[in-house]
This record gives sequence, structure tokens and C-alpha cells, in this order.
Amino acid sequence: MNAVSISVNTRPAYRVLVGGGLLSDCGSLLRDTLNGCRVAVVADDVVSSLYLDAARRSLEKAGFDVRSYVFPAGEEHKNLRTLGGILEFLAQERFTRSDALIALGGGVTGDMAGFAAAVYLRGVRYVQMPTTLLAAVDSSVGGKTAVDLRAGKNLAGAFAQPAAVLCDTDCLSTLPPDVFADGAAEAVKTGVLCDESLFSLCEAGELSSRAAEVIARCVAYKAGVVERDEREQGERRLLNLGHTVGHAIEKCSGYTIPHGHAVAAGLGVIARASEALGWTAEPVAARICRCLAGNGLPTGTDFPPEALAEAALSDKKRSGEHVTLAVPERIGHCVLKTVPVGELPRIIRAGV
Repeated sequence: MNAVSISVNTRPAYRVLVGGGLLSDCGSLLRDTLNGCRVAVVADDVVSSLYLDAARRSLEKAGFDVRSYVFPAGEEHKNLRTLGGILEFLAQERFTRSDALIALGGGVTGDMAGFAAAVYLRGVRYVQMPTTLLAAVDSSVGGKTAVDLRAGKNLAGAFAQPAAVLCDTDCLSTLPPDVFADGAAEAVKTGVLCDESLFSLCEAGELSSRAAEVIARCVAYKAGVVERDEREQGERRLLNLGHTVGHAIEKCSGYTIPHGHAVAAGLGVIARASEALGWTAEPVAARICRCLAGNGLPTGTDFPPEALAEAALSDKKRSGEHVTLAVPERIGHCVLKTVPVGELPRIIRAGV
């Protein structure tokens, strides 16, 4: 096993391990962190068929008492009903505060298992074991947990940092191309935010062949941001680049457009809008859109600007009559711009 270790110095601090073969060794890797307690592995029915047995074997070999909870895959199941099912399961199994959850899967699983851990008995430990590129580069790190409400995405949740993150890059080999592309959207976003060389790597089509490096670089950047702004009061809002319009696209589609594809489209929209409105220091839109398209992602949407603006009014980044947008000034540097919500239709119209 050859893994990269990244420290996230929040309270509490934790390690993110990135490398191959971590899943089959997860028990020994988590022994010191969780001290051989009871663990509930939460997974959807797709991931459970691929990886649950291997994770259970490793955990049991290391002395853990393992239970598992499996729910139907899909964003449509990231809701209060599924969350309630996890909580009732933990109560029926008589889990205590000394026990832990393990989120085995993509972003939906990580968000829900993390939220369950945050509220069950007012807080128990949990571990993220992402199996998708999207979860690996973004949602498994930083402690954001949530479920969707009918009004919008991730509107009920809590900040709860994991006890550890184990990212087994071997799991990426089972991802369908469109699911891999979902993660590519967040990697491209990170390059636009902070690292032109990372963006160039994605631009050159090397994301798949250098996935471990890409994940480690994205995690290291996000770890630094989270350490400085754990509760998203300032700098961390930059990580929402493309997400205000992206979440609106998801909602308008009835969540049939997956998160990464929606974020890519939102990134394309805000890049074009920023350039059209004179917010950029240099042209960025064409290069960003070429990079997204080259990684199998959309660069825009057919939903009307008015519908997108209306959907964005429910976004959690809204504050009163204003919304804060992350906008690219150039590749590798973005800024926050707070605008009246009444300006959203005009801004989105400039980008679609």
C-alpha cells in the first residue's frame, strides 16, 4: 500500500489517505482511530454489491463488530425519509456514543451518513470512504453533511468533521464514464479556483491517468480552506464556484441531471456571465468551456434564466435579499461577489 496522507487541522483534526488498496485494509487503518468499536457501514445498493463484503471482512478481521445499512441509490433518496431510516436502524441496533458510522460510497451516502452521525445521540464519530471521484475530490472532506428538501438541495444539514477519510483510488475503475465525469467537474472547478497547473492537467485530458495526484491536490487545497473557514463565513464560499446555478439546474431538472454535470453547466454559465459583465481580468469562458467539454461535461443549460433564478432563491448561499457568487477573475484565481437577488436573472441571462 502506497498512500498519500493529508492532514486536515480542524477541531477535531483528521487524516485523509489517498491511494490504492485502502478498502481491503480499512480495518487495520481505522483500528487506532476508532478503537475496535461497533461500526455501521452505510452504503447504497449499487456500492454495497461491489464493496461492502470486502469492507466488512477487513473491519471484522481487525476486531470491529460490523452492522450495515443499505438504501436505494440515487439523489432522489437523499431525503429525510432515508435519513430517518438510518437513525431508526442505529437506535434499533442500540448504537452508543462510543460507536461509529462508515460512509461507503459517493456524495449522497457521505452526506447522509455524516448527517446521521451528527444528530444521532447529538453526535457520534464517522468515517468517509469515498468510492467516486466526485466524493474523493470534494464532498468527503470538509465536514458538510446534509439532505435535500423539496424546496432545494442540501437545505437540512450540519457541519460535522469525519474522524478519518480513506480514499481507495482502485474504486474508480468501476465507475461508468458519466459518473467519473461528475468528479471531473469538481477537479476542473478546483483548478479554476486556485491552481492553473491543475486546470492544465485536466485540460490536457490527464485526469484519469493521474487521478491519485488530482485527488490529493484537490484535497490539500480544500483542507487549507476549511482550516481557515470551517463554518463557511468567508473564504470557503469560494468552493461554491458554479454551484448557485448548478444547484438551480439540478432542481429545475427534478434532480435528473447529476450534481457534477449541473456544476459544470453552472461553471460555464458563471464564466460566460463574468466575462460579459466585465468581472474578469482576462478572457476565461472559452478555455473553461473547452476543458469541461473535453472531460465529457456540459457547458450550459436550456432552462430559462428566470426559472434558474427562481430556483436559486432557495439556495442556502442566499443571505436576505443578496446572494454571494464565486466568480473567476482568471484561471487559478476567483473572488466573491455579493449581488442583489433581483440581479440574478440578468446575470444568468448573460451566461446562458
